[in-house]
Amino acid sequence: MSQSTENREPWYKDGLRFACTQCGDCCTGGEGYIWVNQAEMEAIAKLVGLGDDLETFKANYTRKVGIRYSLKEFSNGDCYLFDGQARKCTVYEARPRQCRTWPFWDSNLKSEKAWKETCEVCPGSGRGKLYTLDKIEEQRKVFHV
Repeated sequence: MSQSTENREPWYKDGLRFACTQCGDCCTGGEGYIWVNQAEMEAIAKLVGLGDDLETFKANYTRKVGIRYSLKEFSNGDCYLFDGQARKCTVYEARPRQCRTWPFWDSNLKSEKAWKETCEVCPGSGRGKLYTLDKIEEQRKVFHV
């Protein structure tokens, strides 16, 4: 009897290395979605000086996609909350879970090839601190991309 796919250890069972270089590459580039939930929008609104004015925050910083919200981007694909001059996130302390869990997304972990491609575009992936399988799985389960 063959072992169930669910019980097999993932290819990254020995852990993966990652150390954010704060290069900003994951905040810039091609158009995409930076999903935010209610709690994240509230926290970011406070950091950008809007206090509890969630409606103004939504109008100025997000776009509605179906029933969800994504942070707006400039025409070049840069996140509205990314400071291109300083090359850093202006709300790093309250960055969305999508940003906090990079690079441990399903799409990056689906195969060794996908991880290698992630390492080619992200200077911090494959380097630095070794994350254990448990920590990777904890991050992966927070947000699915």
